Amino acid sequence: MQRFLAAGIFLITGTWCSAQVQAGGRAYGLNEYAVQLPEAPMVELAPLDVDVLMQEDLDRRATGIPAPYRFAATYSTDLGLQQGIWAEAPNGDRVWRLSVECRNAVSIGLVFDRFVLAPGGRVFVYNAAGEQRGAFHQPANGRTRLAVDQHPGERITIEYVEPMGSQGIVDLHISTVYPAYRQAGLARDFGESLPCNINVICPEGDDWRDQIRSVALINTGSGYCSGALLNNCLNDGTPYFLTANHCLVSPVEDWIFIFNWDSPTCDPTENASQAMSISGADQLATDVATDFTFLRLNEVPPAEYNVYYSGWDASGTPAQEVVGIHHPSGDIKKISRSFDPVEADVQVVGAEERQVWQIEDWTDGIVEEGSSGSGLWNENKLLVGQLSGGLGDCGTDVAVAAYGRFDLAYPLMQEWLGDCGTTVEGVDNDDVVVPIYVDAAVTSITNIPELLCDVDSISPRITLKNNGLDDLTSVVVEYSINGGAVYTQAWNGSLVTGQTANIALAAIPAVSGANALLITSTLPNNTVDQILENDAWTYDFTASFPAAAINLILTLDAYGSDVTWELATQAGTTLYAGGPYEDDNEGEVDSVAFCLTNDCYTFTILDEFGNGLCCDDGEGNYVIRDAFGTIYGESDGQYTTENVNEFCLEAVSVPEVTPATFRIHPNPNDGTFSVVLEARDQAELVRVLDALGRPVYEVPTYGQTINRIDLRVPGGAYFVVVEGSNGANTQRMIITR
Repeated sequence: MQRFLAAGIFLITGTWCSAQVQAGGRAYGLNEYAVQLPEAPMVELAPLDVDVLMQEDLDRRATGIPAPYRFAATYSTDLGLQQGIWAEAPNGDRVWRLSVECRNAVSIGLVFDRFVLAPGGRVFVYNAAGEQRGAFHQPANGRTRLAVDQHPGERITIEYVEPMGSQGIVDLHISTVYPAYRQAGLARDFGESLPCNINVICPEGDDWRDQIRSVALINTGSGYCSGALLNNCLNDGTPYFLTANHCLVSPVEDWIFIFNWDSPTCDPTENASQAMSISGADQLATDVATDFTFLRLNEVPPAEYNVYYSGWDASGTPAQEVVGIHHPSGDIKKISRSFDPVEADVQVVGAEERQVWQIEDWTDGIVEEGSSGSGLWNENKLLVGQLSGGLGDCGTDVAVAAYGRFDLAYPLMQEWLGDCGTTVEGVDNDDVVVPIYVDAAVTSITNIPELLCDVDSISPRITLKNNGLDDLTSVVVEYSINGGAVYTQAWNGSLVTGQTANIALAAIPAVSGANALLITSTLPNNTVDQILENDAWTYDFTASFPAAAINLILTLDAYGSDVTWELATQAGTTLYAGGPYEDDNEGEVDSVAFCLTNDCYTFTILDEFGNGLCCDDGEGNYVIRDAFGTIYGESDGQYTTENVNEFCLEAVSVPEVTPATFRIHPNPNDGTFSVVLEARDQAELVRVLDALGRPVYEVPTYGQTINRIDLRVPGGAYFVVVEGSNGANTQRMIITR
């Protein structure tokens, strides 16, 4: 057992701005309206004593206890809207401002632990030199925190702009300020690591291109660490991330992870973009004994980041050759190699013992402060540890490193990484298999005819299917017609994977004319649906109201090919047409529903051969009637080439409710029901018609007031007609099966 000096881990940064997308624009305090604004109140923080801070860093390193290589002091603050001042811009925007000053600081960074903006609100940060960061808008994914990068100067101003007329909650609170006493942010140069470090673009990195893409630079708020994305047993691209326990000097939800900061040339080192970043993470597990911290990033790295999820080896077998990929001194990404086997060891750091893989000498490169938490890969390109500490310099005989053992840390990560053996291969971003846990799909809409006649609302039925792996227990269904008012209906139940349920929705008003019904499933299991493409279903139908349903019942003779017909308005517009029909179908009935409003109509039927529908080639005929038995036109088929019937509808309107002389019990029913008459002398005959007006049943009343009927017909809408000497009354009835 030997005493070991852990690597310091922190330097300065210029990358937080890339983690929160900036939308541009110019702060009011920097434009021509600045003179019209009241002076921003200033909060003075305690001045930095740079000499004391530098000496503290030296003393801390001498102890060998891991700690940040600080570039900034950390001030806890309580700065909210009440510390600033509001004003109104000439265009009506509301403007709030607050200044923060820390003497001797070369730059200032800060963290909003509450960052809630009204719709359209934006935040700027700027200094007296006119250098600006922002505009910052409300972060995505419901996050309400924002970390702002170091900004040059002893004094910065925070400005919030709320558009005129915007309404909503505003809550801004600064919990932490980082005044820097070393060059940071935009003032810092890349290329500050030791000269023996090797850029990953160099030939030494050729065999490690995948693993290089898994490594990210970590900005903890006051310094740097390194780390790597890990694959899991599902190969599902969950952004699990491994770094060191001693990097935990600030909340991980404020960390920034910068991918692909690589020099484009081997020598000389050239700078590159730091725009590929992820803001924040959840801490899942951590442990001092193996010096690891296991995270899940707040977001999956976008496809354009082209990341790699590294494989790992938890077998505990010592690696025969190793590679480290890291950001020494927070510099652009480097690679180090050792061609000697590693050894298991116990390192003592202060009062702590750490189980590590020991590297006695680097063949190429070295590790430094800022490399902490970076991965160590074995000869099989599988990760076996994360950097805990190291010693050495270029050109000396001492260049050792110790990596916390992944095999001993793995049991604490197994809950998330999975249990599929001791080794897992890496996976490319393009090859991840994302499991679909939550996916509710609308697969059909029923219970709506294509033509809705004299009905001003619909009651849709949908089929809901669970395409996800989790049981589906709840959904909120949204539906609307022609983009109008949205109706919602909650569903609760239990559907296993692949199971469906039919859901009856409450009635929604239709419009007279064309209707486009849109039904969407939302909030499955009260969360976001992973597959949005199958959430919605549409159905087009036509509604006509007020209107009357008129039916053509046409019985054909043997030569249907001779027969054609049309129904036209008095203006000559053809509304419906039919024929010719197939031959040799004597007696076949064609039932056609017309939906008509107040007007006069002409029905014309033609026979090409000139012998009508009857009686040389069969006994054809037709009748035009409504559901109440009113006949508007008919023919026994005895005509030559043409038969014409003209009729008018003059009283089509929204029907008034009148007391019925009978009632149907129950209604709806399963086909078995009773017709209950108010008086036995009112009725002589009970008839049942289908939706097209065709008779399906009739029976005399025989003077009885209760007539029990048992129908063996398909489910649907029917009309019950009670006829007597004083006329007929009709009621609609629904049969369900």
